[in-house]
Amino acid sequence: MMNFSLNSKAKFQNILSVFLAFLLKWVTLAVVIGVLIGSSSALFLYLLDRVTSYRSLHNNLVFLLPFAGLFIGLLYHYFGKSVSGGNHLLVQEYGAPKAIIPLKMAPLILVGTLITHLFGGSAGREGTAVQIGGSIADQFSRLFHLDSTHRKLLIAIGISAGFAAVFGTPWAGTLFAIEILVVGSLRYKTFLLCMISAFVANFTCEWWSIQHTAYQITDLPNFTASIFFITIGSGVLFGLIALVFMKGTSQWNAAFKKYISYPPLRPFIGGLLFLILYISIGDVKYLGLGIPTIVESFEHTQGFEVFLLKILFTSLTLGSGFKGGEVTPLFFIGAALGSFLSIYFAASTSFLAALGFVAVFSGATKTPWASSLMGIELFGIESGLFLLLACWLSATFSGPQNLYNSPPHPQLSKFYKKLYDWWKKNNLIQSSNR
Repeated sequence: MMNFSLNSKAKFQNILSVFLAFLLKWVTLAVVIGVLIGSSSALFLYLLDRVTSYRSLHNNLVFLLPFAGLFIGLLYHYFGKSVSGGNHLLVQEYGAPKAIIPLKMAPLILVGTLITHLFGGSAGREGTAVQIGGSIADQFSRLFHLDSTHRKLLIAIGISAGFAAVFGTPWAGTLFAIEILVVGSLRYKTFLLCMISAFVANFTCEWWSIQHTAYQITDLPNFTASIFFITIGSGVLFGLIALVFMKGTSQWNAAFKKYISYPPLRPFIGGLLFLILYISIGDVKYLGLGIPTIVESFEHTQGFEVFLLKILFTSLTLGSGFKGGEVTPLFFIGAALGSFLSIYFAASTSFLAALGFVAVFSGATKTPWASSLMGIELFGIESGLFLLLACWLSATFSGPQNLYNSPPHPQLSKFYKKLYDWWKKNNLIQSSNR
């Protein structure tokens, strides 16, 4: 009995020492990665702000957008083929690790995004921060000779840090990486380390005196039957608009690949089409991030054409090969649509704009938990129930696909399977094919 106790104690101490060593190693890695990515994101946001400010004072730079697109196309064609997959590459490497993501992804996406915004392209910034985060984090795989399992963990940590730093939403950053990468097979260590890197990256970015845009719901309604059904109806509409955005971007991308065989010419032609569209519309609100219009959507109602035109400008920009992210344009589209709906729905403009802000993002990315948490971080916990309902409905009614080609959410997958089975049972699929 004494020997058994001693052996058990020795085994326990051995297990404990291994666990503590593992924890120390990975927590340290998460902190270091968070500092690096937070600093990189701070630099990116600073440069993006300078570029956007300069372009807003010189809007005629948009007439050079086709040549900016040609430069980006040539840059990636001759120097960045291995990283041209962008966010899709990160998702692919997480799902089936093959090779360490080249570090050049970070400077290439940084330069490409800044050029896109300098010359007025309608794009976002999350894609840039996520790619910077993922590529920087994955370099530690080489440094520590990590296997594929631990490489996946590093990629998730990097994505969480990048997303958290660029939007100032560490909780949403934590869940964003988990939902697009590891949903359905979540391990607690993944959540813990993503959370640590997200908060450290956010604090680091703020330490560099980077300020994020503040949004506010000025008139939050009480939970009534009327508001409940308005939230449901809005969530469905937000999901359908997210689907339109995804289809539009995909169609543009497919058309450019089909009709233009030389990749560098795709953003050049896309820039020409963008320029024609801009001249026809004659409104600078669709250039760049569009943050002033997002802020305005919380205060004043927007016209029906505002969110539709942003879909057109952004899907053309990204579909033709310009660089940047989709998330801030999705915020624009959602807030503008919500603002427009307030004309017809008995709810305040700021409330519906806030719902659209996060719900269209949720629909396009299939990240309802991260989207809801982002809304809570931005607008306050009092709005949480409305945000959660709208985000889940949007993610449900926007179809099974998402922007990153990542595995679908298991609950959403079950819903689509049941819907498909119901259609098949009632012969709706056969009749639709006739």
